[in-house]
Amino acid sequence: MIRFRQKQRSFTFERGFRLERGLALAFAIAASTAGLTAASAQTIPTIRVGWTVPAEDAKYWMMKRPQEFPNLGKKYNVEWVQFQGTAQMVQAMAAGALDCSTQGVLSLAQGAASAGLQTYIVAQHVGEKAPESFSVYWAVKDDSPIKSVKDFKGKTIGLNVLGTGIWGPLAIALKKNGIDPDKDVKLVEAAFPTQEDAIRTGRLDVGVLNQPFAARAEAKGGLRKVFAISEEIPDIVHILEACSKTFVDKNPELAALYVQDLTAGMGKALANRDETLKIVTEIFKAPVAVFDPFYFKTRASSDAPLGSADFARDPGAAANYDGIQKMFKLYYDVGMLPKQLDVKDFKHAKIFAPLKP
Repeated sequence: MIRFRQKQRSFTFERGFRLERGLALAFAIAASTAGLTAASAQTIPTIRVGWTVPAEDAKYWMMKRPQEFPNLGKKYNVEWVQFQGTAQMVQAMAAGALDCSTQGVLSLAQGAASAGLQTYIVAQHVGEKAPESFSVYWAVKDDSPIKSVKDFKGKTIGLNVLGTGIWGPLAIALKKNGIDPDKDVKLVEAAFPTQEDAIRTGRLDVGVLNQPFAARAEAKGGLRKVFAISEEIPDIVHILEACSKTFVDKNPELAALYVQDLTAGMGKALANRDETLKIVTEIFKAPVAVFDPFYFKTRASSDAPLGSADFARDPGAAANYDGIQKMFKLYYDVGMLPKQLDVKDFKHAKIFAPLKP
């Protein structure tokens, strides 16, 4: 059994859960919202929600097409706060600056195990389903001498945020190949949109490609995949929606309205691809042509490029609790969590997707 040293656990949590600009903004919004509520006759409750990119289609529909959700703006409002990754949102939730947010399984688990963060997993945005779906992968230039994870030793490797969801599978793969993630590689944080250019210009030896940036990179050529998450954790749960237990337990009807709209949002997204593509272009500020080749599509064969497909989505935004439990156990077994977690502690008795009015 592979075990990470205690130092590795500390590294992941302390480096990955830093207080950054997104958190400062969350505090500012939380404070301003509280002030407005106290100073006015505002009666519509507001949910403070963290989000990021990519692949949060239910939220994107709620943000950009609020008129499609009868309760949004009438029975409740949402303060949307954007972050670069899930790790910072754990910090924001632990500080009480967010009520709900997008989370990776590892970042959420570390927040629970190391910071006492108590949440309910209420929905799931995307995961992977091998071999037909997209899988996040690390790539190099075609002429790079790096052929496998074994060659990552001594190299500069890109991540969007340390401690975020994709860090877990990479760390496990490094350790299995005799590479100490603390000492043997240089990990560099860089936003997903910048990774491709960083690989091409040599600022990264190995960069991580997520959609839509993987599709863009494959269309240009000149890069090749070295390691995909599906090779280490098949059918991984990538991002889910978590809400503070304090928020849900104090406001069950309000939380239920939010989860109902997440459920409806996922249904609307999958039922109307053309409109979803328009919404995604508004989020990313990029033309439809960037997303059309892969969005909601599956790989034509196991040999097809990963960038030709999208993540896997449940039509009702249902969370894969069994899959999440397996990931909890895996992260504990390799030493990335200080204690075992039970997914049952993260599931509310009634408030979880799919949830209908």
